[in-house]
Amino acid sequence: MNGATALTVRRGPMLTDRAGRPVVAGTLRVRVVRGISRADGVGPGAELRMNKLIFANLLHRPVRSLISVLAVAIEVVMILSIVAIFMGMLNDQKQRTNGIGADLVVSPPNASFMNGVSGAPMSANLTEVFRRLPHVTVAAPVISDFSMSGSVEILYGIEYASYDALKPFVFISGTPFRNPYDVIVDDVFARAGPGHEVGDTIKMLNNHDFRICGIVESGKGGRKLIPIETMGSLIGAEGKASVIYLKADNPANDSAIINEIHSTRGLENYKVQTMADLIALYTPSKFPGFDLALNVVITIAVIVGFLVIFQSMYTAVLERTREIGILKSMGASKATIVGVILRETAVLAVAGVLVGILSTFGVRTLLHLKFPTFAFEMTPAWMGWGTLIAFAGALCGALYPAWVASRKDPIEALAYE
Repeated sequence: MNGATALTVRRGPMLTDRAGRPVVAGTLRVRVVRGISRADGVGPGAELRMNKLIFANLLHRPVRSLISVLAVAIEVVMILSIVAIFMGMLNDQKQRTNGIGADLVVSPPNASFMNGVSGAPMSANLTEVFRRLPHVTVAAPVISDFSMSGSVEILYGIEYASYDALKPFVFISGTPFRNPYDVIVDDVFARAGPGHEVGDTIKMLNNHDFRICGIVESGKGGRKLIPIETMGSLIGAEGKASVIYLKADNPANDSAIINEIHSTRGLENYKVQTMADLIALYTPSKFPGFDLALNVVITIAVIVGFLVIFQSMYTAVLERTREIGILKSMGASKATIVGVILRETAVLAVAGVLVGILSTFGVRTLLHLKFPTFAFEMTPAWMGWGTLIAFAGALCGALYPAWVASRKDPIEALAYE
């Protein structure tokens, strides 16, 4: 029979092979062929037929396939969204801090580099001390307050003249402060929600009414800036400052200014940084909880994707016992069976990743519509990492079902009802 074994099946209660051993009830005729394939034992054109089989299996169970795709997509959305939110907030704050225009920043000992976290523990009177130092042309005290009233934001209390001297405001409309409860907002906030114009009233700091006196181009610290005296009065920090920004007559004199400050009695322990050094601290590893939150979300996402893929492929293997038996009886090796299961999983993972990335862009669009001031930054690097993590989780979830499928005995599989 040229290396082939013929299994003859007739209608009736019993199926026997040539040796008279029972095989299966029903009507079937199979030729188990050995040695006719160069690769997987299923003959020429096997790859094309296998691909057709894979897609046919996925389409034959559309609900299960859809659930698997959605599981991978949710995994990708979770990873990309948490990274985009954290990195967006981080880089947005970095850009706006860099746009203040200072060369140096002075803060109290042990103060956090993050704006709005350390309160206002420093006397604003030190501003005059710094202004008398050689090479210092501008000293601007600022109170930054982390606010969660209505939305999460950092409010800036500024001394307008000195803060403007660091780098002039670019007004789109309106004027500087004229009253204690005036507020300058940037153009990003002005476009938020229904929009804001000069003369509108907004609520800040425990529902106090502030009148928008001016709208400026974004990128100069906070999105909302009020007089430092008003800020100090409302948060119980009169005459205080969170930091003092300094402008040098020449950036080359930054080191000289730092040495002068540290040699001044009472200021030896104050933290003095160049803006470049401060901006360099705006990395995920410097923010408490960032890496932990990211790892927790990634772990949960991988577990979700793993379990759904595992359940889907394991159930599929159980339902396709007869099909696997036929493939093995035709000479398919264990590696071929494993390959079929893993390739089906790869197709699901590809579809899930694409749906996940598109959905994340949708999340970004919705957030921008509802919260225009909210930074949501998607990077190609993290899209790549999200893809790799999703693929790894999906393939790991399919390994055990693939192994189970490869170990099925073809005779028992064909006898399976």
